[in-house]
Amino acid sequence: MSSDALPKTVVPSGITDEVELARAELRAALAAIEQKANFPARAAEATERTMTRARAFARREPGVAAAGAVAIAAAVGAAVWGLVTLLSKRG
Repeated sequence: MSSDALPKTVVPSGITDEVELARAELRAALAAIEQKANFPARAAEATERTMTRARAFARREPGVAAAGAVAIAAAVGAAVWGLVTLLSKRG
């Protein structure tokens, strides 16, 4: 397996030079920190995974997916209605 196929966060095996090994470990550590700290990219990836799963579920079970969408819309509507009612009574 070539080092091009490895993820950035993995130190390639077979490095015998101590300095080269230290550099590879540092590169891997910095890549891991960058990956962990990049919240927008992680959020986008998580959103994409969730949307892919939701679309697949909607293709398999369209009736259940539609019912779920209606239930979510009703819950959001009830929450907004409740919040508006609460705020209108305060003022």
